[in-house]
Amino acid sequence: MSTQAPTQHRIYRMSFAKVYPLLVAKAERKARTKAEVDQIIRWLTGYGPEALAAQLAKDVNYEAFFAEAPALNPARAEIKGVVCGVRMEEIADPLMREVRYLDKLIDELARGKAIEKILRY
Repeated sequence: MSTQAPTQHRIYRMSFAKVYPLLVAKAERKARTKAEVDQIIRWLTGYGPEALAAQLAKDVNYEAFFAEAPALNPARAEIKGVVCGVRMEEIADPLMREVRYLDKLIDELARGKAIEKILRY
């Protein structure tokens, strides 16, 4: 019997501050804005503008970013579909699900979906 701890996904250790500009660039390539990306992140996590800036300045990893989120939006459970080839509803790992929720919302933004529909208003 193995006593080894399960291996952590590499994405959990990735710096959110390094991924954030990539999320913004993806949106901007499709004529969307940094403000819309920030709005999505705030809706999903509950971070205000100052708290989001502080997280970026602290250079936290994805795991800490979601663990320290002030108020994960309960409506995020309504996010369905496929991201990175995996159906959202089939993701068992709670942290991976949070990461993929963000990916899915940014993908929807980049595809031109209205922000009101993305945020499930």
